Amino acid sequence: MKVKNPKPTIGFIGAGNMGLPMVKNLIKKGFQVKVYDINPKITKRLDKDNIKSVNNLRAVANNKFIISILPDTQDVENVFSTDSGINSYLKPGTIVIDMSTISATSASEIGKILQKQQIEFLDAPVSGGVKGALNASLSIMVGGKKDTYKKSLDILNAIGENIIYAGRLGMGQVFKMCNQIMVGSHIQAMCEAFALCKSKGGDLKLLKETLIGSSANSWMLENLGNDVIDKNEHAGFRIDLQLKDLKLASEAAFEGGVPLPGLSLVLALYLEAKAHNEGKNGNQSLFKTYDRMSNQK
Repeated sequence: MKVKNPKPTIGFIGAGNMGLPMVKNLIKKGFQVKVYDINPKITKRLDKDNIKSVNNLRAVANNKFIISILPDTQDVENVFSTDSGINSYLKPGTIVIDMSTISATSASEIGKILQKQQIEFLDAPVSGGVKGALNASLSIMVGGKKDTYKKSLDILNAIGENIIYAGRLGMGQVFKMCNQIMVGSHIQAMCEAFALCKSKGGDLKLLKETLIGSSANSWMLENLGNDVIDKNEHAGFRIDLQLKDLKLASEAAFEGGVPLPGLSLVLALYLEAKAHNEGKNGNQSLFKTYDRMSNQK
């Protein structure tokens, strides 16, 4: 007798650097996943890995759960559009989990539109980068109805380790903005400290080990410190994406009338890097901005 798979089939939208390893981890945990990506190169890679791919949004819609992880607010708005997106194909009772980093205001608006169709919506941005996606160790910050969050926990636990219910719809995005402010600030502080030490002829590897054992330690120092020292520009998380996230935080601060001078400084420094055509480099590559400002190589 064939045993029915108790886990629901998931429609997954966006199989890029973050999405693809998340899909693979869902499959490892016993979920069936149907994947849509607008990029035909990614679709070919899915087929090569024997992952079920579909060629349109409608084919994704006929599932109890829909997950999306896309580059920007506009991409998510286009997908969950009543006029041209997936909305008209979704059935009442569907749970949509958007794991992109987008505007909190937009996340709330999308949720309200879907709610009118009796579709549940969670904004659930992630932190931990490609490494976290590969290892299923992502931090996931979830906004929306608590009951919907509880219904989705089995799925969220398949791709992350630190699952936080942040509160009402849109609050997942607020938590992610706060995370990204600190990410940018920690990288900036690390590059600044290394620039000073380097200017005095100090040993950067020794400095890094010293700081790891002190109150100055951070995830960025532990995981990206060697990349800064070795001038490794590889992109775990690109400067362009860091800029997008900082811009979202800056816009939210402006909306709320909250002055965040530290955020403004970090945003300006990353803009300097982008002005030098470094947007595709890893966000730790802010060291190049400090090299320029301090005239060091």
